[in-house]
Amino acid sequence: MNSWSCLTFHLLLTVGNEISIEKAVQFIKGGFAFRAGKELDLKAPVWHKGFSEVRIVDSSAYAKVRDYIRNNPVKRRLVLTAEQYPFSSARSGLELDPPPQGLKPVEVRRLVDTAEAAS
Repeated sequence: MNSWSCLTFHLLLTVGNEISIEKAVQFIKGGFAFRAGKELDLKAPVWHKGFSEVRIVDSSAYAKVRDYIRNNPVKRRLVLTAEQYPFSSARSGLELDPPPQGLKPVEVRRLVDTAEAAS
């Protein structure tokens, strides 16, 4: 067992209609495994099979997941601040893409949920 075997990878990803989430994750994992094998001489398998998915429907959920990912290295006591973790988009000098368009504002989502529950 090597030091890579216990790492967890968190990703906040938006996919378009032309690709499924499964295919997007396959491309990411496959591309990383190929380069890791070539550049770091890591042998397969690099990844566990499968992945976990959480669908984000409103801006509040987006912010919650973004903050969870950002602060995970701090919670795991790898660094004191999120910006110190070198393998994170939270580090200084990197800019995140804006939240995807089409997320419902929290107030609208509550109205939809209430209307669906009443019907």
